Amino acid sequence: MDRATALGLLREQIGTDQLIKHCLATEAIMISLARELGQDEERWALIGLLHDLDFEETKDTPEQHTLKAAPLLKQQGFDDDFIAIIQSHNAEELGRVRTRSVEYALTAAESITGLIVATALVYPDKKIASVKSKSVRKRMKEVSFARAVSRERIRECEHLGMDLDHFIELSLAAMSRISADLGL
Repeated sequence: MDRATALGLLREQIGTDQLIKHCLATEAIMISLARELGQDEERWALIGLLHDLDFEETKDTPEQHTLKAAPLLKQQGFDDDFIAIIQSHNAEELGRVRTRSVEYALTAAESITGLIVATALVYPDKKIASVKSKSVRKRMKEVSFARAVSRERIRECEHLGMDLDHFIELSLAAMSRISADLGL
């Protein structure tokens, strides 16, 4: 599936602008991670873009998240491995364990988007371009800041052989490149 078709599918399934922006941000980070790790950028991009395809439908039943999307993804021609990777970001609810780089990458990428957005929103101009990695790192230590963001999931970047500071910088740069699409 090409990106335009995937984006159309995402927009068919998700009506919330905020969730679409989260998926776009995750896609951008996944592209940067794939490039850095020598992986398939197009595949990793689609994984990031489509990872929350069923979130609106399953937000009140987290144990169903990613399971509802599986038949739709299969129908669209995605293989079982692609679907398993997407499901891995909900491994805790599904009783599974992440073991592969792409699974850690997706989990860390989709988690840090919330912390970066929350950090940008406390700046006067509310722009990602103003956010420095040290500010994200500082906010990460504040348990009450962006409380719903799992710091442990962000730290899964370390399974990629990447330290947290580098991962924050990479994520900020990726999201900055699409700041207009994110409205930040």
